[in-house]
Amino acid sequence: MATLGDIGVGASINILSAFLFFVVFAFLRLQPFNDRVYFPKWYLKGVRDSPTRSGAFVRKFVNLDYRSYVRFLNWMPEALKMPEPELIDHAGLDSAVYLRIYLIGLKIFVPIALVAWAVLVPVNWTNNTLDIAAHLKNVTSSDIDRLSISNIPEKSQRLWTHIVVAYAFTFWTCYVLLKEYEKVANMRLHFLATERRRPDQFTALVRNVPPDPDESVSELVEHFFLVNHPDHYLTHQVVYNANKLAKLVKKKKKMDNWLVYYQNKLERSKTSVRPLTKTGFLGLWGKKVDAIEHYQSEIDKLKKEIPEEREKVSNDPKSIVAAAFVSFKSRWGAAVCAQTQQSRNPTIWLTEWAPEPRDVYWPNLAIPYVELTVKRLIMGVAFFFLTFFFMIPIAFVQSLASIEGLEKAAPFLKPIVEVKFIKSVITGFLPGIALKLFLIFLPTILMIMAKFEGYASRSSLERRAASRYYLFSLVNVFLGSIIAGSALEQLKTFMHQSPSDIPVTIGTAVPIKATFFITYIMVDGWAGIAAEILMLKPLIIYHLKNTFLVKTDKDREEAMDPGSIGFNTGEPRIQLYILLGLVYATLTPVLLPFIIIFFGLAYVVFRHQIINVYNQEYESAAAFWPDVHGRILSALLISQLVLLGLLTTKKAAQSTPFLLALPVLTFAFYKYCQGRFEPAFVRYPLQEAKMKDTLESAREPNLNLKGYLQSAYVHPVFKECDDDDDEDHYSFEKYENESCVTVATKRQSRRNTPVPSRMTDQSTPSLPDAVEDLQP
Repeated sequence: MATLGDIGVGASINILSAFLFFVVFAFLRLQPFNDRVYFPKWYLKGVRDSPTRSGAFVRKFVNLDYRSYVRFLNWMPEALKMPEPELIDHAGLDSAVYLRIYLIGLKIFVPIALVAWAVLVPVNWTNNTLDIAAHLKNVTSSDIDRLSISNIPEKSQRLWTHIVVAYAFTFWTCYVLLKEYEKVANMRLHFLATERRRPDQFTALVRNVPPDPDESVSELVEHFFLVNHPDHYLTHQVVYNANKLAKLVKKKKKMDNWLVYYQNKLERSKTSVRPLTKTGFLGLWGKKVDAIEHYQSEIDKLKKEIPEEREKVSNDPKSIVAAAFVSFKSRWGAAVCAQTQQSRNPTIWLTEWAPEPRDVYWPNLAIPYVELTVKRLIMGVAFFFLTFFFMIPIAFVQSLASIEGLEKAAPFLKPIVEVKFIKSVITGFLPGIALKLFLIFLPTILMIMAKFEGYASRSSLERRAASRYYLFSLVNVFLGSIIAGSALEQLKTFMHQSPSDIPVTIGTAVPIKATFFITYIMVDGWAGIAAEILMLKPLIIYHLKNTFLVKTDKDREEAMDPGSIGFNTGEPRIQLYILLGLVYATLTPVLLPFIIIFFGLAYVVFRHQIINVYNQEYESAAAFWPDVHGRILSALLISQLVLLGLLTTKKAAQSTPFLLALPVLTFAFYKYCQGRFEPAFVRYPLQEAKMKDTLESAREPNLNLKGYLQSAYVHPVFKECDDDDDEDHYSFEKYENESCVTVATKRQSRRNTPVPSRMTDQSTPSLPDAVEDLQP
């Protein structure tokens, strides 16, 4: 078990690591040849030029101004200077609101830490319960644990202090969340009201279009919306299953890169020997051939295959999916369609707000809607087993964190781990880094699972992966570490006590696991955040591409990898720290300063990254905030239940019932916020839509909205491939001059069509009229 000295060793290692990362970053960011790595956002905005284009030869690559090295930490105050409204204009509302999650952590835990250290720490410290337990019950503890509630004896009147403080912490957390929810909701509505025109404001995504034997999907969609939305329907774009075409285009890009690489290699070679490559997997085996000729021939083959596949996709009715992007003449019309049920059968003609074009995850739109439920059920079962089997590495990590408990079960390890420095490193640093290494591939696995489930936008994919990541962290990192760690540390006690005494031992041991979480926070939250700003992977990839692939400025721009905020990984990590802070605020307050340092450091680092580096792939107008709010409240609820269970083991029969009201009040607060603020994040008010439509029509009365929308949701692979082809297979220009009051229908069923058909220029008789005509 980690002592105060072990925690000090771990803190020293992580502080030195973080400082080293900052120093290396400060040096690298000042070098001109790294400018595109550490300031790519400004290049993408077109407001920054490469410093390597002018000046002396050496100055193109190395910064010789010694004064800039003296001020190597000036990026921190610079990151805090940009006001929030300017930050929203610069990076978007998603990025600005994401930063507010870190501010919430500071707002919640700074006052809580002051109260906890002023009230709870003296109450916990002035007892000797753990000393007595160590002699009588062989319970393992350290000097840090004397600051926790474990040092309070059973049936003590001092437990009333923890109950009163728990109420204070709950009310303060709810107050902060209430103000933030209100603030973010207003920011979202203001952002939507002032945002520039975007295609998704006028468009709804329609899925599960029912099959019709007489009409194609495109004709059926047009017919349905001209009938049911005659005054507002404008145009539509059917969805094509172009996944195979996208793979071919992607393969061609890869081949182009290899061709450029070998051409550059030949040009830079001092000899005339042409480069060779192997035709096998990854070029590791197979027949040796001329690399340039090989990749040129592969590209020529793909140039033939791509137009053929494109033609097949455009002409084959089976390539059209039962889904479409339907655009309207106004935001009001789009809001009515996206937020209402379209048919008496609630399983067909399903409508929702369309993601913005860059947010659409096109491969999943080709998945039949009926398959989504099955896919999500399969992934639910897979996630359960993934979570369950991950308990094995968690138990291994806990064995590193519990030296005393391990020595009791395996005495032969004692001579090795008793070396003071080794012991300090193992308990104060190794558990945290081991757990982080085990979690390194988890985000990728969860994102693959989310894609398999069929979500249609990148933002929904990230939110789904984030929710799974948080649940995984809750079960494995939090509960798993506590259960496995408690069992290992109290191993001898568990083996020799009666089953009725086990809950008492667990209740005493839960606060003791704070030392493990402190080591994890230092590794992941201190050194990990500092490593984030170094951007080692994008740095290496950029220079490799710049050396072997770049020929033009466009190539150099494509070599940049600015990345994004990574909501699916960053937000669950924040939520884990909020959970740990709320749980241990009343149990072991010594953990709170470590969490506060994380939130402060992370806020500065990610603010800098958002301003200078990250290029967000989409803008959801902070649609993720209800999830953030709900997870914080779930953490608060868990902290109350943990305290309730712990007080039960303390046999505080008189004081414990007073805690029962806290979970009820917290849930009532959640329902209030859900009803008061959440509608602003899932629905668009018709009043706001009408107001914005009115203003736009007054400012731009001659706006050609159809020309703006008709190609907005064309599959991007059609725009990438065959750029020289002048024929646009997927536009709807032929309908531009036609009135939207006619319906093209080929149905033989003689269903009611209230306006003239394009085919006959006459109205189709209603069903009763048709029946009358057939009667003698």
